[in-house]
Amino acid sequence: MTIHALNDQEVRLLRDEIELLMAERQKLLQVAGSAAVLVANLDSDNLPADQDTIDAAEVLAESLNELSEETLKDALDVVRAEFDAEGQAEASARN
Repeated sequence: MTIHALNDQEVRLLRDEIELLMAERQKLLQVAGSAAVLVANLDSDNLPADQDTIDAAEVLAESLNELSEETLKDALDVVRAEFDAEGQAEASARN
């Protein structure tokens, strides 16, 4: 096998791996976007009193907060969600 053929094979393998990673990223963005919409629509006053549920919600919210703004925007774009600043302001005013 020539060096050129080996390089072509390596390039093909790298291309395949990048395609797999990009597909996985899209799936993860879908999950993150869906989770962000869920958290944004949660009313913390109506969460079950179960401590495990509260802890899970906190872990999810903290994980979403750790995402970069660009990644979170990409995730929301994937699920076609829009940030409702007016709705958030009303919810904050009620609490």
